[in-house]
Amino acid sequence: MAWIQIRINANADNAEMISDLLMDTGSASVTYVDAKDTPIYEPKLGTVQLWADTTVIGLYDANHDMDSVVAVLKAEPTLADKLVYKIEQLEDKDWEREWMDNFHPIKFGERLWICPSWRDIPEPDAVNVLLDPGLAFGTGTHATTALCLKWLESQDLTGKTVVDFGCGSGILGIAAIKLGAERMIGIDIDPQAIEASRDNAERNGVADKLEVYLPEDQPDFSADVVVANILAQPLKELHEVILGLLKPNGKIAMSGILEEQAQSVADVYAPFLALDEIAVEGEWTRVSGTKKS
Repeated sequence: MAWIQIRINANADNAEMISDLLMDTGSASVTYVDAKDTPIYEPKLGTVQLWADTTVIGLYDANHDMDSVVAVLKAEPTLADKLVYKIEQLEDKDWEREWMDNFHPIKFGERLWICPSWRDIPEPDAVNVLLDPGLAFGTGTHATTALCLKWLESQDLTGKTVVDFGCGSGILGIAAIKLGAERMIGIDIDPQAIEASRDNAERNGVADKLEVYLPEDQPDFSADVVVANILAQPLKELHEVILGLLKPNGKIAMSGILEEQAQSVADVYAPFLALDEIAVEGEWTRVSGTKKS
């Protein structure tokens, strides 16, 4: 298959925003590259450390309308007159291998590691989740996933039933099982997510504790813990469905919420939850709380 890429001059402050814009315009993948050979020797654990001078690369099918991509970038007020980019044709490469070479183990909290299944485990005695996301969202590198993983790591999940609403790769539910949960129920509208979650559960030896369903197939149940890493609008629109999965006094954490959206999500859930302080990581947030009895 023929590919083209757009290379954009960026920095540590705007690289993730540019990445989000590229994904919104249909990019098959987005990569960050050090633009000036400035190594980072000690990045903070559980973070994606970016360089002061970063090149953001978006990969597209060669037939993609790149004029529309550039128009979206130029419409962003913080880029407008400062956008420097180059569009290039690419020769055939093993893009999956290229991506795999840049996905490294990441630590969350004191004991949880998310480890690519093809790399060595840094701490064999820690809680390790072996992950191959396939075509589903969820590697731990995105702030929204990281916020949920850190929250799960801080909870006592021993013997609990956990629902991952919008399970993607299964990363959150599998981490919950590794952290002590007795049963995990994943729900997603994407059949590829169902497949990826099952594959990753097998890879981690927890398939007997994991169930995954399309929404129309899910059984009736109630859970001790719910995590939902989707987006602000569906979190608001589906609040009755999501809260219906949670037992009284159960705990919930939600992400995929931009900082400016957090209060509106919290306001929808406030009548039903005793809310925690909103957690912020970069431009993303986590809204969490305990269901009122």
